Amino acid sequence: QVQLVESGGGLVQAGGSLRLSCAASGSSFSALRMGWYRQAPGKQRELVATISRAGTTNYADSVKGRFTISRDNAKKTVFLQMTSLEPEDTALYYCKGSPWYDSVDYWGQGIQVTVSS
Repeated sequence: QVQLVESGGGLVQAGGSLRLSCAASGSSFSALRMGWYRQAPGKQRELVATISRAGTTNYADSVKGRFTISRDNAKKTVFLQMTSLEPEDTALYYCKGSPWYDSVDYWGQGIQVTVSS
């Protein structure tokens, strides 16, 4: 079992920055492929960024060059540094963990990011 808790969301003006954190507890964090997803009102949940166990990263085209995903295995935490934020980035942001040894995905409860124009 894995528990994920997001933090760091809030309200920011366009052009500003925020850093989201997702702290994991339970099973070994280093066994997890981690990702950030978001869901805006009336839209489907979409991938924002992922980071593999080895640190390989992948980004949605809409956030490339603006967002950076990273992980600290010692702290069992994954981060999403968001810069040059746009109103279109407003959404509920979710953290996801996927163990290599299981097909089950674990999700955090989500955290709100609101970007004002």
